[in-house]
Amino acid sequence: MPAATQQLTLEEIAEYMRAHMVEWLTEDSLAKPPAVYEIELRERMVRVEEELKHQRELMKQGFDLMGKRLDAMNEENNKRFEAMSQENNRRFEEINRRFEAMSRENNRRFEEINGRFEEINRRFEAMSQENNRRFEAVERHFESMLQRTDRFMIWSLGTTIGMGSLVIAILKFSL
Repeated sequence: MPAATQQLTLEEIAEYMRAHMVEWLTEDSLAKPPAVYEIELRERMVRVEEELKHQRELMKQGFDLMGKRLDAMNEENNKRFEAMSQENNRRFEEINRRFEAMSRENNRRFEEINGRFEEINRRFEAMSQENNRRFEAVERHFESMLQRTDRFMIWSLGTTIGMGSLVIAILKFSL
């Protein structure tokens, strides 16, 4: 296991130290008396504990810095999302204003077209009334002509009968 490339946790380091501590101490302390060996062992244990404590503090500092960094990133993201939300709201309001303006313009045009249709309707009604008046005048004229024709026919018949009677009477008296 290359120690330089593998990151070890504190528990793994402590386990490794426990497993090999006796072995290391006995190698170095074969020529030393047991009292010195015990003092050296205690000093090494104190140094290991201090180093572990220092590693724990460094990790805690790293976690604190990471927490601060994440908080800063979170705050920055919140600001960006808020700015995007405000920009989107502004755009939507602008779109709403455009739609309202288009709606007003369309309503104005429809009212204008309705006015034109009403004017055309009035013109057609006026034309219809004028046509009705003309047809009534033509009808009165035809009725007048019919009455005159009827009178002419009656007078013609009367005249023809009278003349025929007169011719018959003259022929009867002359013969």
